[in-house]
Amino acid sequence: MAASDVPSLNKGFEYRERVGAGASGLSVVSYLAGRYLHSTPADWRERIESGQVLLDGAPALPETPLRAGQVLVWRRPPWREPDAPLSYAVLLRDCHLLAVLKPSGLPTVPGGGFLEHTLLHQVRRHHPGASPLHRLGRATTGVVLFARTEAAARALAGAWRRGDVRKAYRALVAGLPREDRFLVDAPIGRVPHPLLGSIHAVCSGGKPSFSRVTVLERREDTSLVEVEIATGRPHQIRIHLAAAGHPLAGDPLYGPGGLPRQETGALPGDSGYRLHARLLGFRHPGTDGPVEVEAPPPPSLRDSRGF
Repeated sequence: MAASDVPSLNKGFEYRERVGAGASGLSVVSYLAGRYLHSTPADWRERIESGQVLLDGAPALPETPLRAGQVLVWRRPPWREPDAPLSYAVLLRDCHLLAVLKPSGLPTVPGGGFLEHTLLHQVRRHHPGASPLHRLGRATTGVVLFARTEAAARALAGAWRRGDVRKAYRALVAGLPREDRFLVDAPIGRVPHPLLGSIHAVCSGGKPSFSRVTVLERREDTSLVEVEIATGRPHQIRIHLAAAGHPLAGDPLYGPGGLPRQETGALPGDSGYRLHARLLGFRHPGTDGPVEVEAPPPPSLRDSRGF
């Protein structure tokens, strides 16, 4: 399903939040500059003075002190989004669910300067109200499942929490693992990052995380693997394979040990690696019957038999 022509600028967006207790006493400009590191204090001061920022419905002043419970709004004007492929294929569709094949380069949900150039926006143009039950990284291809009803969303969210959803991925990793099958259980949490403040990586105080890896094919200096994840932490496969000593080939961010590479300024959304969500298995929320949604891997993630 292809999107029609998209205007050069999107329609802008209103970012709204309620001020927490930790921000009480901070000035509007100090709070915004400390919370959103993508912009400088001077940028935020200019936005506030131009009337883009509202506090409890009225134009804010840069030095106004905040109080817990106030509503802070940034009315971001229309902007030109980064280019992205704006098409997807439908893999499953009924009155409860929609499963689609996400292309590489298309974010699942808004963020990082993307709003309308996202899978969520493109899907909702044809299926209003569809709600994604999970997300894939921008460079990752494969199955993304949407709920079309609140009942379906509740049922599948519960299945995800209980670990009743099977999730299988294909990846191309650097090096040749010694074992044909192995488990990675490094905890994942937030670690410091110079540009974003923090990102997910291996962290001793992080959340329990489990990935089961099967080597499908060893090549000259890379290996094709299948990964089933029992948990769904952000960037889990990239982090866990790096922690096992075999980062995704071409991953600009995560290196051996499952931590950000010291020599790079790469961000989590940067591409270069090959990762594909091949299969989702679950009980259908309407019929309770077993369902498996598959997306054939791209050529670079198929074995020598073409599978």
